Amino acid sequence: MNRHASLRAWLTLLRTPRLGGVGIRDQLALHEHQPEAVLDALRALAPNLPADSRQWLLSPDKRRLDDDLAWLEQPGHRLLLCTDEDFPPSLEVIPQPPAALFVVGDAALLLRPQLAIVGARNATLGGRTLARAFAREIGLAGFVITSGLADGIDGAAHMAALDAGLPTVAVVGTGPDRVYPSKHRGLARRLAAGGALVSEFPPGTPAKPDHFPRRNRLISGLSLGTLVVEAGLESGSLITARLAAEQSREVFALPGSIHNPLAHGCHRLIRDGARLVETAAEIVEVLAPAAVAMGRELAVRLGVPDVAEPGETILETDPSRRALLDSLGYGPVALEDLAAFTGEAVANLASSLLMLELEGKVESLPGNRYQRLPG
Repeated sequence: MNRHASLRAWLTLLRTPRLGGVGIRDQLALHEHQPEAVLDALRALAPNLPADSRQWLLSPDKRRLDDDLAWLEQPGHRLLLCTDEDFPPSLEVIPQPPAALFVVGDAALLLRPQLAIVGARNATLGGRTLARAFAREIGLAGFVITSGLADGIDGAAHMAALDAGLPTVAVVGTGPDRVYPSKHRGLARRLAAGGALVSEFPPGTPAKPDHFPRRNRLISGLSLGTLVVEAGLESGSLITARLAAEQSREVFALPGSIHNPLAHGCHRLIRDGARLVETAAEIVEVLAPAAVAMGRELAVRLGVPDVAEPGETILETDPSRRALLDSLGYGPVALEDLAAFTGEAVANLASSLLMLELEGKVESLPGNRYQRLPG
């Protein structure tokens, strides 16, 4: 199957009403992961399907699909499929995993350890200041900051990471070509250049209330933990925190004044078992072992041999990573250039570089670049 036909089949499935990510995954499993075979099978079943599903499958909007393909042809745009080697493993184990993600920017960031920082849209100045401070410190510790591009805490966390020259991921509740709220258009452009914008919704999809809980499960699912900075008792951030707990991820909350309504949601989370934290270092300490385990699991998934056992260093057990370190030299090197130089797949390199970064041998830089550290 040629790439164009395969992508068109995928886009047709992703736009099929009522099918959803789980339905697509189930059908792919039945048809050897061939999207065109899935389309043929569903069209054969069309008389038994709901009217809107049947109408789309039998007569899809050609112009809309052409527009989707044109969007994918633009630089930095990608449809990351659940059948791709570098689809984030963290999303495979959540309820209702997506079948594909539309990505603007650096999709490799989704393979790195992430912390979600979320909170109130109408956050106080103090809350925004805390979000910025925690995002910067945790980002400097090697974690990608992930949030939802919303006003308030989300935007403050994204901007702090970008201002520090660190990558950040925004999971949005619209199509990847739309920005909500519109005031964050400039922030979205910065994210596309220095991080990644992610959506499970096709281009052109507007903001709808039911999209945001769906977005929240991806924010928590991509992340090793979720930090709630400020939240009222009705805040959508509490949904993200609940989903994180259901996904067996860590939940952190900052305490606040009993007189601040935006502290009440955090206090409820703490009463319900979230970790009360006062410093970024506390979060890093809790998540560091999970980040190391994530790197090991990714290495195994990608077939990288000789993964170090606990207590050993990577360089003691894997000569290939010593060679990778030597290839880096001491100046910044783009991941794509490193892949071309070494002949290694980008996904394999991302796994190896993550392990080296966690051992303090390598640091990541803006623009998806890496640099060897002295010592």
